[in-house]
Amino acid sequence: MIQLSNYEWKMMNLIWEKEPRTITELTKALAEETGWSKHTVITYLKRLEAKGAVRYEEGERAKLFFADISRKEAQLQEIDSFLNKAFSGSLGLMVKTMIKDEKLSEEEIEELEDMLKRAKGE
Repeated sequence: MIQLSNYEWKMMNLIWEKEPRTITELTKALAEETGWSKHTVITYLKRLEAKGAVRYEEGERAKLFFADISRKEAQLQEIDSFLNKAFSGSLGLMVKTMIKDEKLSEEEIEELEDMLKRAKGE
C-alpha cells in the first residue's frame, strides 16, 4: 500500500494533471505555494519513486516523471488506510457517525441506499 504525505499529494496531483513532468516544471509549479528549491523537489521525487508512486525515463534534456499509480488507486488506498485507522474496519460505525452528525445529505443517503441495493442484487 502506498501512503502519501500532504506534500506528496501536491506533487502527485501535478503529475496526474499532465504527464510527463520534469523537475524544473514541478519546481516552478510548486514554488509559489511551497517555496521549495529544486533540491527539495528532487528529494520528494526520490521518496515517491521509492514508494512506487512515480517512475522516470531519461528525456533528451531532463528526466521525465510519470505516475506509477493512478489517482483513483491512490485515493482508494488512502480511504482504506483511514478506515482501518479510524474505525478499525467498522464501516457501520463510520456510517452511523456520519448520519448522526448530519454529515450526509439526503441525496448522499439515497445514493448509499442505491449502492447497498445493487450490492444485494436487488
